[in-house]
Amino acid sequence: MATSETEKRPLTSPSRRLEAVPAYMFAELERRVAEKRQAGVDVISLGIGDPDRATYPHIVEAMQTAVADPANHRYPTNRGREEFRRACAGFYADRFGVEIDPESEAMPAIGAKECIYHLCFAFLDPGDVALAADPGYPVYTAGPALASAEAVLMPLRPELGFVPDLGPIPGEALTRARLLFLNYPNNPTGAVVPEGFFERVVELAREHELLVVHDNSYSETTYDGYVAPSFLATPGAKQVGIEVFSLSKGFNMTGWRCAAVLGNADAIASYWRLKTNVDSGLFEAVQLAGAAALTGPRGPIEEMNAVYARRRDLVVDALRGIGVPIEPPKGTIYVWAPVPDGHTSASFAERVLEEAAVVVSPGSMYGPSGEGFFRISLTTPDDQIAEAMARIREHLA
Repeated sequence: MATSETEKRPLTSPSRRLEAVPAYMFAELERRVAEKRQAGVDVISLGIGDPDRATYPHIVEAMQTAVADPANHRYPTNRGREEFRRACAGFYADRFGVEIDPESEAMPAIGAKECIYHLCFAFLDPGDVALAADPGYPVYTAGPALASAEAVLMPLRPELGFVPDLGPIPGEALTRARLLFLNYPNNPTGAVVPEGFFERVVELAREHELLVVHDNSYSETTYDGYVAPSFLATPGAKQVGIEVFSLSKGFNMTGWRCAAVLGNADAIASYWRLKTNVDSGLFEAVQLAGAAALTGPRGPIEEMNAVYARRRDLVVDALRGIGVPIEPPKGTIYVWAPVPDGHTSASFAERVLEEAAVVVSPGSMYGPSGEGFFRISLTTPDDQIAEAMARIREHLA
């Protein structure tokens, strides 16, 4: 018999908003890998984008110094250390040509994932809409759901270079929309933003009173001479948007949970108001290490990108060798490829796991428009990537 609205649920039942969100997909990938390895299978995982190389030495040294200072052991200021905010502003000026006021337009975040979730609670009410890229980082849809709002998907069109066609967004959704999530260079597709697209986004945001949230997690991981722009460099962007800049991928700092939100001062003030009620800020030693990362040399980044480019080419060559049509991506740590004929995303990933003992991410995990594709992460040592591709070639050629 169905439980009525007034009937009390068991004490450990999750909230209805939590029940509306599926289990985080990478947790399921980790579970599958652990299960196979416990059974004695030599599984190579190309599923999760977690850099395998160490954080750059000058960042670690800055952290060691900062963590030994008792002054950094107290509650941090939620607004962020001045050194970190000024480092963010200096980095954006030098790297992107964007002027940021470190007092009002920059604030630390405990990783991009936390930041995006908090933005949903800061700006979405029940009945509101967030426009979310599809395929996309799952937080763009789970965040609105947890905030009792609705995510309306914007399919990323392959024929448009994996950007959404902004024209067909339903008018009813635009009327209720408050947030618009974008991410370039793009996870999971590896696409880079086409010329003129950010300008069209600014126009749409102005017309419909949207706050644009650009997830800038991969700007420092690019290849073949491509240099990724910041959304905030687009004329008018700061009036309608903010950017989440993560140090996780470009600086090999995934475990440090160090990011920043930058841009529209009023939006950042609202974000700060929420954070003062839900967390106590980013550990100040991590902020000082983040400042060292942002003001440090670019040599380690360039060396890491050379490693990823080599791995990318290895994967692309192997996939082409088994008949998968693919162009090498210019950004991110991922290769996004169509599944072979006769397969769905899930059936291909399952076959690769069962026959080749290799984990790839089915594109359908990232949204309905990801169906027909799979994602390979480049964050595995070269020899393991080579072995994984040899297994795939052997079993699936």
